[in-house]
Amino acid sequence: MEHRTVFEVMPHDVVTAAPETPFKQIARLFADHDVSAVPVVDADRRLLGVVSEADLLRATAELPDLEGRWAGVRLLSQERGLPDAETAAQPMTSPAVTARANWNLVETARTMHRKGVKRLPVADETGRVVGIVSRSDLLRPFLRLAPDTIRVTVDDGVVRLTGRVDERADIRVTTRLCRSGDGVVALHESIEYAYDNLALDVEPPR
Repeated sequence: MEHRTVFEVMPHDVVTAAPETPFKQIARLFADHDVSAVPVVDADRRLLGVVSEADLLRATAELPDLEGRWAGVRLLSQERGLPDAETAAQPMTSPAVTARANWNLVETARTMHRKGVKRLPVADETGRVVGIVSRSDLLRPFLRLAPDTIRVTVDDGVVRLTGRVDERADIRVTTRLCRSGDGVVALHESIEYAYDNLALDVEPPR
């Protein structure tokens, strides 16, 4: 898995927003495409930032409701309180942390863990967005390993991993990604390894 790349696992039909996209339209993008964040790009698809549900909630937390009361955070599925004039450029996180399509999965998982993010826009050498990769995208190839390599069982939110892999770093990445999954309350791992490559833990290329 060390040699699988982001390009191989990322969705290529990435949903984006423009800086001038209104809050309500961004909320609809989240609902229509079942995503919780979108890259914000300029006319040439160069990355300007990322706007998430959390960003919109923060931006609308103090907006008054229709009766003029300060209602605090509301669900994005309810369009009350989302102003027509406010745009993606205001609440977005910028500069955004990005990945490159040729990064391997372990490097990318390390970056997500270090930066505390659940997904990374993928940009080419000119800064244009070519995809977006999430923790679940990185985890999927690990869980598709042959049944006699890693076995995964889930019982009431408790995940158990057993088996054997070639490299120790694969164990660490797999457990990190499993722990971040929705509904996971505990994880127990007893995976053996043939080669300890944790000493080669280096920063991803820039």
